[in-house]
Amino acid sequence: MRDLALLPKAHLHLHFTGSMRVGTLVDLASKYQVRLPQALTDGDPLQLPPTERGWFRFQRLYDAARKCVRSADDMRRIVDEAAADDAAEGSGRLEIQVDPTSYAPFTGGITPAVEIVLDAARTASATHGIEVGVIIAASRMRHPLDARTLARLAARYAGDGVGDVVGFGLSNDERRGNTGAFARAFEIARRAGLASVPHGGELLGPRHVGVVLRDLAPDRLGHGVRAAEDERLLAEIVEREVALEVCPASNVSLGVYHSAADVPLRELADAGARIALGADDPLLFGSRLVAQYETARRAHGFSDQELAGLARSSIRASRASSSTRQRLLRGVDEWLAAPDGNVTAGQGDIVRKGTESVTVV
Repeated sequence: MRDLALLPKAHLHLHFTGSMRVGTLVDLASKYQVRLPQALTDGDPLQLPPTERGWFRFQRLYDAARKCVRSADDMRRIVDEAAADDAAEGSGRLEIQVDPTSYAPFTGGITPAVEIVLDAARTASATHGIEVGVIIAASRMRHPLDARTLARLAARYAGDGVGDVVGFGLSNDERRGNTGAFARAFEIARRAGLASVPHGGELLGPRHVGVVLRDLAPDRLGHGVRAAEDERLLAEIVEREVALEVCPASNVSLGVYHSAADVPLRELADAGARIALGADDPLLFGSRLVAQYETARRAHGFSDQELAGLARSSIRASRASSSTRQRLLRGVDEWLAAPDGNVTAGQGDIVRKGTESVTVV
């Protein structure tokens, strides 16, 4: 088995606050004399029930972390460290998602907040040798008119280069708000050439995935795993080439699935879905991008060839420049061509033999 940290890949589902290192959060909390919940600093992944109460606890912890980000320097540090951590794990492309309204009070407004993140993305790209793009995300918890404001702001900074806004998203509890009411915001973003990347299909099932497909016309779907429960819906996703940003650690921590082995990654891949693995919020879920590839290998029996396929899918689903895309795809081929050494499967790992999965004992 080859080293997954050396596999070139793109990271397309990473939230700004949730990308923070625990040590950075502790530093910022000390700086601003903020008392943090122990769940944010103990290093253990969350384990929450798939209920509104479970989501409330997740949101409370996320908000506690966000309250520690109070200056442009704090924001720049988070982007820099996210890029550094991704580069260390083989990512050649990162598309980090941010809702600027959360940081506007400390930066002079949503426009300066966006400009700070974009400038930090350009600097981090040069420093760490990774191409960083930015996704502006609206929240379901706010009025759809706020989403239109953010879409227009995102459109102003739209581009395909390093440190540009490349997509427009919709996040937070998908059980809240009327999805159709956000359609106008996504129309504004699409007209500017931005990728449509809303969340959907994690906390709610395939019926809501169908609503997102109809109303928001996604290029990529944040999570989307529940589409596996409807064969016809999944076939439509495959036909429309909508990429699924699958985040196994998030699915387990939020109680959508009992264990990593229950996440329908194999079913989605076998159906022909385009999959881009993501870490979502490593600060809360306790694992970064390589760990998601490890889950595919160990819990689902993905071979190195199949893992390379996941990496290629993430690269092709990204808004990376053509030169970066070609370079990363060549790197995936080189990763596969390299000798695999003498590393063997460990006890409890699942390995593929033909069409069967066999557990090593």
